Amino acid sequence: MTDARVSRVLVVGGGITGSVLSLALARRGVDVVLVEIRREWTGIGHGITIQGNALKAFRSVGVLDELMAKGIPFDMLRVKNAADGSLIAELPTPRTGGDDLPPTLGALRSDLSGILARAVLAAGVDVRLGTTVTEIADRGESVTATLSDGTTETVDLLVGADGIRSQVRSMLGIESVPDPVGMGIWRVVAPRPAAMDCAEIYYNGPKFKAGYSPISRDLCYAYLLEGNLDQSYIGEHPYGKVLKERSAGYGGIWGEIRDGLADDAVVNYQWIESVLVDEPWYRGRSIVIGDAAHACPPLIAQGAAMCAEDAVVLAEMLAGGHPVESVLPAFMARRFPRVKMVLDNSLRLAGWEMHPDTPGADPGRIMSETLHALRAQA
Repeated sequence: MTDARVSRVLVVGGGITGSVLSLALARRGVDVVLVEIRREWTGIGHGITIQGNALKAFRSVGVLDELMAKGIPFDMLRVKNAADGSLIAELPTPRTGGDDLPPTLGALRSDLSGILARAVLAAGVDVRLGTTVTEIADRGESVTATLSDGTTETVDLLVGADGIRSQVRSMLGIESVPDPVGMGIWRVVAPRPAAMDCAEIYYNGPKFKAGYSPISRDLCYAYLLEGNLDQSYIGEHPYGKVLKERSAGYGGIWGEIRDGLADDAVVNYQWIESVLVDEPWYRGRSIVIGDAAHACPPLIAQGAAMCAEDAVVLAEMLAGGHPVESVLPAFMARRFPRVKMVLDNSLRLAGWEMHPDTPGADPGRIMSETLHALRAQA
């Protein structure tokens, strides 16, 4: 009988999904090659809100303690009025990772990326920067990938963890592409006001909404959501003055953050997009996971969690000794309902925030219901 165990895996993409998968596989004795198209393996500088179920995944691959030492845990989301910062509601955050983990952790994306990268290298993963896959050939009992440096790798499984604009997805013949949601998001890292002790969001203002989270003892991550602007704004630019102008009308702590920004502060602006592959995520011995298969708007702060969960669950299922041909459909069947629920609710929330007069619109309820549902096992 052919040995069904997976002993060698090629992971394409060194973001959260690919890094967590590489760690989870390496901890199970799998030989992992990780290719990352960037020559410098760093994360962009703005903040990230990490829910408890993501923390659970990070704990399972051994990076939680270092991440907790860098970030700031909190357990509350406050909803405020835009003009003066007056309180509308306080929403305790469900412990989606279990009662022994914080409900939420605010952190710098660059800190998370650095922690994961160091852990991957320490685990003995064969990391090749400035490299990606150019061709995939399924051989039945193996898959051979041609890399951009001209070499080839023959492995038991190829995993595309290369993000919302996944090239692996296209190479597998999956035609799903990202769709603009109709919202753009400004993000900036700024000094943390002394009064900030949890995440807060501001409604009833001139834009869709504004908000912030603490991400360290001294820093916070602030954002503003509005309609899609011209694509020339997309990326990181010294647009502090632009953000200050566009966020006029927001008071409270948000106004304090805005007024403290330098005119040339580096600000990131992106269109918010989503994608959901509803056909099989796999072809033969190749599969896409994470944002390559399902990317949701960041309105419920579950993007990183869904990616990290994918990675941990796939590694766990591959370690069961079952043939790859049965693991991949079983993996998708296990993950699809959960990620679709998050994506559908995130899109519903986006619609309500763009059109707040929609009958039945209740952003707080949909956020709370989604997070409570995620307490169930991934």
